[in-house]
Amino acid sequence: MPGNTENIVRHRVKQEQQRAGDETEVKEELSPAVPGEDPATKGENRDKTAAPSLFVVTLNVNILVTFLSVLSFATRFWRLEEPRGVVFDETHFGLFTSFYLKGMFFFDVHPPLGKLLLAAVSYLAGFQGNFSFEKIGQEYPCDIPIWHLRLIPALCGSLLTPFSFYILEGMGYSQWTAALGAFLVVCDNSLLTQSRFILLDTMLLCFIMVALLALIRFNQLQDKPFSIQWWAWLACIGVCISCSISVKYSGLFTTLVILGFIAADYWSIVGNRSVSNSHLFKETLARVVLLIIVPVVLYLSFFYMHLSVGYKTGPHDGRMSSAFQASLEGGLAKVTQGQPKNVAYGSQITLRHTHQNICWLHSHPHLYPLRYSETRGSSIQQQVTCYTFKDVNNWWVVKDPMKEELAVESPPRPVKDGDIIQLIHGTSGRRLNSHDVGAPMSPQFMEVSCYIDYNISFPSQDLWKVEIVNKEAPGEAWTAIHSHIRLVHVNTSQAMKVTGQQLPDWGFYQFEVATDRVMNQDSNIWNVEENKYSPDKDEFWDETKELSFFSKFWELQLKMLEANKKLSDDHNYKSDPMEWPFMERGIAYWMKATTNAQIHLLGNVVIWWSANVGIVVYLVVMVTYIIRQQRNCKDLTKAEWVRLFMTGALFLSWFVNYLPYFMMERTLFLHHYLPALLSKVLLLAATIEIVYFHVLQTSSQRSLFTSLVVVWLTCVFLVFQKFLPLTYGNKDLTEEEVESLRWFESWGFLVQGKMIA
Repeated sequence: MPGNTENIVRHRVKQEQQRAGDETEVKEELSPAVPGEDPATKGENRDKTAAPSLFVVTLNVNILVTFLSVLSFATRFWRLEEPRGVVFDETHFGLFTSFYLKGMFFFDVHPPLGKLLLAAVSYLAGFQGNFSFEKIGQEYPCDIPIWHLRLIPALCGSLLTPFSFYILEGMGYSQWTAALGAFLVVCDNSLLTQSRFILLDTMLLCFIMVALLALIRFNQLQDKPFSIQWWAWLACIGVCISCSISVKYSGLFTTLVILGFIAADYWSIVGNRSVSNSHLFKETLARVVLLIIVPVVLYLSFFYMHLSVGYKTGPHDGRMSSAFQASLEGGLAKVTQGQPKNVAYGSQITLRHTHQNICWLHSHPHLYPLRYSETRGSSIQQQVTCYTFKDVNNWWVVKDPMKEELAVESPPRPVKDGDIIQLIHGTSGRRLNSHDVGAPMSPQFMEVSCYIDYNISFPSQDLWKVEIVNKEAPGEAWTAIHSHIRLVHVNTSQAMKVTGQQLPDWGFYQFEVATDRVMNQDSNIWNVEENKYSPDKDEFWDETKELSFFSKFWELQLKMLEANKKLSDDHNYKSDPMEWPFMERGIAYWMKATTNAQIHLLGNVVIWWSANVGIVVYLVVMVTYIIRQQRNCKDLTKAEWVRLFMTGALFLSWFVNYLPYFMMERTLFLHHYLPALLSKVLLLAATIEIVYFHVLQTSSQRSLFTSLVVVWLTCVFLVFQKFLPLTYGNKDLTEEEVESLRWFESWGFLVQGKMIA
């Protein structure tokens, strides 16, 4: 039997082989002959063609973008660890990295993503945050991994070049035009300088560029809705706009442009009657989820990481509310953890101004002067101020006006919303009062003081009504830290506030406290920060359970927006937005202690000024074509109109990233212009191709134009090379060499012992 089975199997295999051979012969006879193919080798060649490999890898290398990318990486990473000294805002962002690595909370006006990325790389490099970043020029010790600290900005700055190439190519421009735009990005000194230090701008620019590229790719897939690529690029847009805003709030400007184009595309779909309601619903849902919900969730997640990493008390705690501070490990938490939760009659408390000024209600034995500078008289009573430091004179005792005792009853009787109290100054024993006397610096308000004689009997002038602003129910108990209160003077019905004015030397430059009849204002909101007495065990304060993530998030958001508005300090290198397109003023970033070697933020003059011309030329060409189209002149095909429409994204990106700064009152610098500049540089490259193909009519004109472009690019490279000593700071310049680089009178370069300006 085994032998018979084996013979049967062999016979069947032979039949199958014969059948396969017959089919092959038939196919070969029916198949057309290939011209030039030897019939003798026809089957052999056909077998080779029909038998592909199991794994095929196709590698396409674009020589242009590869060369430009290598050049970009080489210029950004060359001797990245030099100079080994703190450069410009590394004093801030390097210090914030140290705080993260120590788990300490800090406050910054920028969102946390960029700083989280810096801290992550620094942690992997073994940096432990053991450097102070105190001042510009401070030398880095040998054990500080400065190359790694500067890695992320350099990487993002290097990637701007290939992204620029693919954005222009994706818009429909030739590879030579895309290479031109990428080359201009490589050769701009300001983009190079900003890429080499612990700064946030190149991270912002990188996310912006990826978002623009994703917008272009998504726009090209409108005929393939809900394909994998369609979902991927739409998701990429949402992620990148969230990341750009999470690095710097100025990322919001480009986000508005991108969302505007997405909205315009969606509106065209709505107007298409052939699109079904179900398809339209899916399009709507996809955009809402990926462009609104996902970015918001990501934004919140970055702040969650920020607050989770910075869980310990830090040097910036004082900016935050008492509740926020008490939720951090150490610092105020050590004082408030275990203190009584409710304020009771007899409590010893400190009152902190909650919103605008970081200070505590304070009094000291010094009196208001007999007369103020304008010869106006005072009450000559004990001064009451708001002091910016914690002090023994910040303590007050809460007293029941109907009782003489200052001690806390057993059980403690809590003060509730609407109760009338007296406040006794802890060290002097004098009562807080107000009366019909003009405040020292703000005579339109009433003075707040402490009676000199504690035994004097004017009860109506030292009575204060407690109004809890953030109460959840009438009659709610006044709680330490959490309750925001107004103290309303009973006799005058005016609330005690901090006016924001500083007293003269006789008041030790502390903040003025007065009363004002206007109730609805942040300046009259206070909270109890510290509260002392012996409570029942279940009344102990545990703030860590009281303050949620969202409470801390919203407080931090409001503080950041408020701080952004107040960034108005004077600076030697601040500039006006009108000066930016012409680069009238740079920024001194660093200078060597012993020579004139220095780093100065300046762009490539040829690129910056040419880009200004490019804006004008683009507008003229666009307006001309729009008018001619309206007059039924068919100059452009539909594809060319789509390309010009997408190019408008670059113009709008420049405009939207530039215009808002004219409405800002904060201190501004040249680096704020870089997002607008990058869009303008790419627009310049696109405009050159538009002029070449759509404005110039003859071959001789185009030949001449090409020659001029070559000369111009040569000038771009030569200027880039000339200013490299100010970009890298690697050359000890003489005073004459520094002066030779000063092409504009307004450029303020440094020379040992003085500033040339």
